[in-house]
Amino acid sequence: MAGLAALIAVAVALSRKRDVHFYRDDTRRELVLQVFQDQKIALIHATYTIADAGGQVLGRLDKNYLYNLFRKRWNCTDATGKLVCVAREDSAILSLLRRLLGPFFGLLRTNFILFAPDEIQVLGEFNRKFTILDRYALNLTDGPGGALDRRLAVALGVMLDTGERR
Repeated sequence: MAGLAALIAVAVALSRKRDVHFYRDDTRRELVLQVFQDQKIALIHATYTIADAGGQVLGRLDKNYLYNLFRKRWNCTDATGKLVCVAREDSAILSLLRRLLGPFFGLLRTNFILFAPDEIQVLGEFNRKFTILDRYALNLTDGPGGALDRRLAVALGVMLDTGERR
């Protein structure tokens, strides 16, 4: 039993955080945006920091894994910690079917709706397209008091894919 615990401790120590970097083009010369995983192990609550190329914090994403039992949900805050949007699975019924049947040959794709903090006004959608290769569409509308910062929205869209391990 002690050997297993030691193996897990070594695996965690050697594992890398899931950081994501966005570049202007394929040459990877100009960094545009960064997303940093805040902790290596997140049993219940995972957080990610979004920063610009200079390292200035733009916002944070957080996810409570207990919500995943019923319906996936991500919160996005700005640099001051103010909630700016909530991304939630598109349908409670489809969410439960996904838990029971899995993706069901791609017919039960996981899509998200982006809401304003009041969770009433829709700010946009993040949809997985029905193709052989993964293709996504991030459609945004103007939110209350102006549009959602597109940099936060793009970071959220990527994390909705990679953070959900799809």
